[in-house]
Amino acid sequence: MFTLMLTSVLLLAGCTGNKSATTAPEANGTEETAATGGGTLIVGRGGDSAALDPAIVTDGESLKIAQQVFDTLLDYKEGTTEVMPSLAESWTISDDALTYTFKLREGVKFHDGTDFNADAVVFNFNRWGDTKSKYKFEGDSFDYYDSMFGPEEDRVIASVTATDPTTVVFKLNKPQAPFLQNLAMTCFGIASPKAIEDEKANFKSNPVGTGPFVFKEWKRSDSITLDKNPNYWQEGLPKMDQVIIRSIPDNTARYNALQNGEIDMMEDLSPDDLATLEANPALQKINRPPFNVAYLGFNTTKKPFDDPKVRVALNYAVDKKGLIDAFFAGQAEPAVNPIPPTLWGYNKSVEDYPYDLAKAKQLLADAGYPNGLDQELTFYAMPVPRPYMPDGRKVAEVIQASFEQIGVKVKIESPEWATYLEDLKNGTKDDLFIIGWTGDNGDPDNFFYPLLDKDSIGGNNYSQYDSEEFHDLIVKAQQETDQAERSKLYEQAQVIVKKDAPWVPLVHSTPLLAAKAELKGYVPSPTGSEAYTNVYIEQ
Repeated sequence: MFTLMLTSVLLLAGCTGNKSATTAPEANGTEETAATGGGTLIVGRGGDSAALDPAIVTDGESLKIAQQVFDTLLDYKEGTTEVMPSLAESWTISDDALTYTFKLREGVKFHDGTDFNADAVVFNFNRWGDTKSKYKFEGDSFDYYDSMFGPEEDRVIASVTATDPTTVVFKLNKPQAPFLQNLAMTCFGIASPKAIEDEKANFKSNPVGTGPFVFKEWKRSDSITLDKNPNYWQEGLPKMDQVIIRSIPDNTARYNALQNGEIDMMEDLSPDDLATLEANPALQKINRPPFNVAYLGFNTTKKPFDDPKVRVALNYAVDKKGLIDAFFAGQAEPAVNPIPPTLWGYNKSVEDYPYDLAKAKQLLADAGYPNGLDQELTFYAMPVPRPYMPDGRKVAEVIQASFEQIGVKVKIESPEWATYLEDLKNGTKDDLFIIGWTGDNGDPDNFFYPLLDKDSIGGNNYSQYDSEEFHDLIVKAQQETDQAERSKLYEQAQVIVKKDAPWVPLVHSTPLLAAKAELKGYVPSPTGSEAYTNVYIEQ
């Protein structure tokens, strides 16, 4: 049912060529008044945030907080990737798909008491799009903006203009099929211009938006506390008075905290604990819709991984089924392509490289390494659990053992999470690495362009994969408004990726969450995080 629902939703995503005035369904709210509300919701997660300004981060732990503090122009309906109004109430699209006009919601206030209006929208988009902006502070980069709207020399967005306090006009340099889907992404949360001007570089630690919760305190590597926004524009929401998000890296410790009543809900349940959870009537299991990919990436700029023959050889040396049996308790399926099978544009005809160590060794010999590689490689394994990877270190150790059988020695390193991401982005300290991605917006472009396109090198293209043939297909697909034609282009792109093998796609997982039985109103999103606006604890 989810697949059918997602398919129908994503048909909308590929049809931004609808030129008539658009007023989507009303923004997330509630017609039902909970019998109980208020109090504090305590959520346990595996890692801390890297920063609290959504514009400068790409990791899910940071964006989970941003989703509570910020609103975007558009949003997704609960549990789907269907676009709906948020700070923008309605929109129209010109016949040439180059002009988008948004009517903004009136009477909305930022947490600092200043007005949300068209000027605030212009301020935010100019900040992200202008590489020389005085509000781009040292060490910051707007990777998501570049990934979704192109690099500075080839921007999708030409200009953003306020024609009156409640109307903002986007002019595009070229059509972009997933434009509306992109605007709804958490990374484009609208921040208070005054707060950015006042806080400057400190804004990343003291965020101010219009969202359902107001930032209160950040105890690094421990917890983040958010208070209810008493002036939230969605009447009667949020239902909780306070939310505390605790960082508990160890899976067992996090689950024990839930069982002991120290937290109300936890992210990233270890599959090893699934049977115990299901046998406990005081707890509930929550399945997040599977919409992700975990992968082993190669740094294609470094020897020996600058040779696709070596990369293909190592694809044969990874036992995906064994990893799923050992670490996912069946809550995953082997990944063949960079996108999950539930997403339109998936190429079913691409066949996986089977697990075959003899074949891997032969291909290494064909690539000029008959005795294996003559150097020890640095293998980065994630230090925190992620929805697509419950224990990156243990998975790396199994892969390490397989590689050793074909003469490939690797040294596993797991630096602190923020350092890990920064090192992958720079591509200087790792030879190969484990990482993954949860789709942000329900469009294939959100996987292909940020993760594998040459424009995203220095951003989320951690493999630094550079293929002109692949790039041409992806850019063409972005500008094509017919979904059937876009699908064909993405299917061709997957054939190229399979041949070039910048990754070993590992798994598509069904992320598991757990909560006390009294927790109500929580609807998991396929995008990997959601606002806690409607959540309450039944007394």
